[in-house]
Amino acid sequence: MPSLIRVSRQEVALMAVTFFWGGTFLMVHQAQQYCGPLFFVGVRFATASLMGIAMFHRALRRLTMAEIRAGVAIGLCMWVAYVSQTYGLRTISSSRSAFLTALYVPMVPLAQWVVLRRPPHVMSWVGIGLAFCGLMLLSGAGAASGGFGPGECATLLAAVATTGEIILIGRFAGSGDSRRITVVQLVVTGVLALAAMPVMGEGLPAFSWVWLGGGVGLGAASVLIQLAMNWAQKAVSPTRATIIYAGEPVWGGLVGWIAGDMLPVTSVAGAACIVAGVLASELRLPARRAKTGAPPGCAGRAAGKQVTDE
Repeated sequence: MPSLIRVSRQEVALMAVTFFWGGTFLMVHQAQQYCGPLFFVGVRFATASLMGIAMFHRALRRLTMAEIRAGVAIGLCMWVAYVSQTYGLRTISSSRSAFLTALYVPMVPLAQWVVLRRPPHVMSWVGIGLAFCGLMLLSGAGAASGGFGPGECATLLAAVATTGEIILIGRFAGSGDSRRITVVQLVVTGVLALAAMPVMGEGLPAFSWVWLGGGVGLGAASVLIQLAMNWAQKAVSPTRATIIYAGEPVWGGLVGWIAGDMLPVTSVAGAACIVAGVLASELRLPARRAKTGAPPGCAGRAAGKQVTDE
């Protein structure tokens, strides 16, 4: 009897990526005590770029213009997301920033529909609703209230850029070598983050093993993370990937709880909503055999194609 929940290797890889993201909150928070956010992002992605070049230097010899364009486009979206969110956090609370950034969850399926002409499955919409409600609960009751100033505009831009990153990965993932596209986007993100420092008024920090260890460690992991995302989204739609990515604060909250943070009831409820959203998005009814008398294998292949497209 076929299972109602189908989880592919690619989805498992994205879940592992999200788990790692959630576990980095504590490390990034500690590093911010010793350096500015743009410098830390620059060190992280510069390290990732150098490691990616060292690992895939032979593959990079066959780098094509199409792969360069794909990597530059994705890297530019990543840079805009980091810089915009950083700027917004200067004037708005972290909970409000989290709420506005989370708007990428409902944005991605709409963008997928418009840009990629792939309407999400009905259960994906259910998962999106549950995940977004969960993110609202995690952000706090007052996160959605208040005025709309420059900080809010910048953070909303970060949500749009995150949407663009996910859609572009889905668009270009199958049009080139994942290794080469990954290296290009890492280089673009790192270079632009460091170049933005004087514009944002951020100076060079004093040396510290904390930001160095954190930046280098996360940089090494970023190579594998971006490579996994580019590989997995060849088979996983942007909408389904987004619902999986929404679990990031759940893992972050769990790591914080292990480290001694208190979790309010709303956070627990929000985490439960996100987990329910991920499970709901994976639900699929068993494919019904067509009445035309087609062989079972044909129906199975058609069902498999439908799951890939949703």
